[in-house]
Amino acid sequence: MKKFLSIVGVILIIFVYVYEQYLKTADSSSEEVYTDDTDLTDKKENAYYLPTSTTGQIIYHNNYTLSYNESHEQAEWVAYELKKSDIVYVDRKRPYFYEDKAVKTKSADWRNYKKSGYDKGHLCPAADRRKSIASYNETFLTSNISPQNHDFNAGIWNALEQTVRTWAKSYNDVYVVTGGVLTPNLKTIGDEHVSVPNYFYKIIFKDDGANSKMIAFLMPNKPNENKSIKSYIVSVDQIEAETGIDFFPNIDDTLEANLERSTNAVGWRFR
Repeated sequence: MKKFLSIVGVILIIFVYVYEQYLKTADSSSEEVYTDDTDLTDKKENAYYLPTSTTGQIIYHNNYTLSYNESHEQAEWVAYELKKSDIVYVDRKRPYFYEDKAVKTKSADWRNYKKSGYDKGHLCPAADRRKSIASYNETFLTSNISPQNHDFNAGIWNALEQTVRTWAKSYNDVYVVTGGVLTPNLKTIGDEHVSVPNYFYKIIFKDDGANSKMIAFLMPNKPNENKSIKSYIVSVDQIEAETGIDFFPNIDDTLEANLERSTNAVGWRFR
């Protein structure tokens, strides 16, 4: 009898061990867990399209690249390619926000935003990266957020993000660079003094040889005053003057000059 009970005990121990391992495996695949399985092949290929960095701290992630500005505790720009195949309509469970361990000086803690009155505004939108759980979750790194007025974030800025997704579907792929205009003496929030930009910009580039096109927007970080998206079109040159960043410095100089001085919306379909 004792021998039988011993065997049963061993079986129970084995069962408990196997079950615990199963739970660990299940937990590791949870949508609330972010793991940085870095594969930078695509990022190295797209380095040609990256802006200059005023801080020297460029961070490559799987689904976007950023230049982190420690003094403002956020990215001065986030850049990525948005392909037609990236646009999928799948509901994803929102994960927690995570500090970006790739930022040597540490990205700001999400708690800086708590009770601040500002949204944790994505720079690379989560909706642009719904294709997989990993790509979606990566947009919740705190290096990819900036304080945004709620009505602005949910209003005109969201409408612009939707328009960019429409362009990616229409033109197969576009390159996007976006961020807040980081200037001295901005209002700050939280213990880490995260700057609140007064303006946000977004630049979209369609690389098509001699038929390439570029369009840029500069929007105030406040509720929209019943203006259309098109009313916020500016030249890339203007954004460069306000940020000190050189956008798309590697494309042909003549093409770059022509595209970046333009405020022409011809060739871009608006809804």
